Amino acid sequence: ATALFHRFARNGTWVTPTLTVLRAYASLDDAGFMADDRLRYLPASMRADWKPEANPVLAKMTADDFGFLKARYRKQLEIVGAMHRSGVVLLAGTDEPNPFCFPGFSLHDELSLFVQAGLKPFEALKTATVNPAVYLGRDRSLGTVEQGKLADLVLLDGNPLEDIGNTRRIAGVFQDGHYLSREAREKLLAGLEAAAAKH
Repeated sequence: ATALFHRFARNGTWVTPTLTVLRAYASLDDAGFMADDRLRYLPASMRADWKPEANPVLAKMTADDFGFLKARYRKQLEIVGAMHRSGVVLLAGTDEPNPFCFPGFSLHDELSLFVQAGLKPFEALKTATVNPAVYLGRDRSLGTVEQGKLADLVLLDGNPLEDIGNTRRIAGVFQDGHYLSREAREKLLAGLEAAAAKH
């Protein structure tokens, strides 16, 4: 595997591990995991689709099957760490709308999982900022905070370099140069929750 990862690095092969979806499938037997508070933002139809019993494969899974998925997920964390140490460039991705991959929210989960896999918080942040901009050939206008670049950024109430969980402490968002305050963001989320409850 190490030889393969070195080849990826030499060839410029980029990898998006989507650890969030891998963790989710390994955790669908965990009532605590499945009681995620963010479910309130999703319509009932999606919440129903995410239940294991709605999936013909998952509905037949045994405790041993889930034990295997958990072991495989732990190995996948090791593999991501090994790829990173070998110089493979990683990109953050969540593979939503797979079960318990929440639009928007799961990006923060993915960054935390990268840190669990062995990346430093700064390296994890790059998987969602600099790296995608370079991959897409947009690094002249996106990816870093610099004069002359597009004003798309998130303001935080804590330093993510000290704790990657601080990416969730959002004070405000600039999108295309327009400011969205914490209050405006909370209002949007409340509207999303109300819409989900109606449907």
